[in-house]
Amino acid sequence: MLTRIDHIGIACFDLDKTVEFYRATYGFEVFHSEVNEEQGVREAMLKINDTSDGGASYLQLLEPTRPDSTVAKWLDKNGEGVHHIAFGTADVDADAASVKEKGVRVLYEEPRRGSMGSRITFLHPKDCHGVLTELVTSAPVESPEH
Repeated sequence: MLTRIDHIGIACFDLDKTVEFYRATYGFEVFHSEVNEEQGVREAMLKINDTSDGGASYLQLLEPTRPDSTVAKWLDKNGEGVHHIAFGTADVDADAASVKEKGVRVLYEEPRRGSMGSRITFLHPKDCHGVLTELVTSAPVESPEH
């Protein structure tokens, strides 16, 4: 069952400038950043708020690290802007199977590693009214040792 909007992915040409815009304009700070070699992106997660299910909602800023990455190709075609929306779920495998049964194409046979150790898959935008949609199961939160 989908529990929240996990994040909205925004493709950009210059991650540092885009982060500075969101910091200066809205006061959002970088919660996490990483390079995802598999997807060919450098990203920054800006935390917007915590959610009632123990997760959070973020803006994910994405800068391509190579010209053959999906985000680079998307930027070439569309320019900067909203790239995808991601919904949080406790079980990405079950929810992907459920939407697949309803005729929505799931882009990965098996979920892949996403930001902050999450497990992700994408749904085809042509089956989702033109919106690239991601399903995300967050990595388990480690409790502090006592």
